[in-house]
Amino acid sequence: MRLDSGDLAAHAKAVRAMLDAAGLRDVTVFASGNLDEQRIAQLLAAGAPIDGFGVGTALDTSSDAPALDAVYKLQAYAGVARRKRSEGKATWPGAKQVWRRHDGAGTLAGDTVRLAGLPGLGEPLLQPCMRAGRRIGTPPPLAAMRAHAAAELRALPAALRDLGPLAVPYPVEISAEIIELARALDAANS
Repeated sequence: MRLDSGDLAAHAKAVRAMLDAAGLRDVTVFASGNLDEQRIAQLLAAGAPIDGFGVGTALDTSSDAPALDAVYKLQAYAGVARRKRSEGKATWPGAKQVWRRHDGAGTLAGDTVRLAGLPGLGEPLLQPCMRAGRRIGTPPPLAAMRAHAAAELRALPAALRDLGPLAVPYPVEISAEIIELARALDAANS
């Protein structure tokens, strides 16, 4: 049974009662219609007996941040560090690696951005996937990717999995050697 408009919680309760009374306990109730994570949380908190949700527009469009401003900036060329210094748009120079740390319970504790080739604490996140325009290796099976994504979600700190406002941002540290490289490039180009 698909519900797409009106008071979805009330309709779901009424429909579920009718289906159960008719002995149709195996029929599922599916809700759609301008749903996002906030509305789904409200429906679940209201005890709406909904078995599945159809999320359309909110799946690929975020109403609170409708655009992602992303631009490619060259940070190293032919092994030489580069840096954009425009006001409000300065970048960190050099090829980098991101090192992710976990606490003793396996929860993500923070990331450190270091220059590539330098050791770091935790696990390195950036792995080459292409060389000379060719894919390196074969992709993992879908089941393995799904399991990896689920494990990563479980490792997020509770505050990052909560739908409320983010009180404490996830800690990401820029290493001292990157900061020093930026200063050196700035001094050399002044």
